[in-house]
Amino acid sequence: MKILVCISAVPDTTSKINFTADQKSFDTGGVQFVINPNDEFGLTRAVWFKEQQGAEVHIATVGEASVEPIMRKALAIGADKAFRINTHPLDGFLVANTLSEHIKTEHYDLVICGRESIDYNGNMVPGLIANHCNFAFINTCTSLTVDGNKATATREIDGGSETLETQLPLVVGAQKGLVEESDLKIPNMRGIMSARTKPLEIITPSSLETLTEDLSFEKPDSKGAITLVDEANIDQLIELLHKEAKVL
Repeated sequence: MKILVCISAVPDTTSKINFTADQKSFDTGGVQFVINPNDEFGLTRAVWFKEQQGAEVHIATVGEASVEPIMRKALAIGADKAFRINTHPLDGFLVANTLSEHIKTEHYDLVICGRESIDYNGNMVPGLIANHCNFAFINTCTSLTVDGNKATATREIDGGSETLETQLPLVVGAQKGLVEESDLKIPNMRGIMSARTKPLEIITPSSLETLTEDLSFEKPDSKGAITLVDEANIDQLIELLHKEAKVL
């Protein structure tokens, strides 16, 4: 079985988020980037397929040279080969389209993407890839097994879960549950050293078509000041709840 895991680099959740002066793009200065958590769940599951069933695991990223440390980490976790599509990921359609070109060339049996990235939360790329490649598609996937050419997956739905069976090739949108956080693999020294010699191929995309454009960004309004009320002053608390919070 030949598996592709689509990886994206996202800001660490502890990073302070700012935008450029014109409010049209994200300011990456001083920001630490990590593997998108939903992608990392998918990567760990793919490495399990490698360990248990002898699968070949590739990773692919749409991004510029700055994402290569993230790719090397994915190789250290257990992927066999990496592909970097050399362009800035301007929108979900461009990302899906360029990844699909690569998928059609390499003929993968299983493509695992995070259901969404935690920065833009677009939730578009896995479905678009499945459409471009004419693969079966299961999103919000929390369990996945493969037996020969048949895949069985469980996905999260409103109020419960649904188990589905389909034929490969398949695209899944991974999330927590496909593996748990405690199952995530931390690269050891052997993995880090071997990642340095694993192939990382740079691909020039044939098309850079986009369907959307970012017009502006803005941060949420700052939270208001906190008013501390002495526990003995019940009258003040009631007055604040009535006049300011307007919940009484």
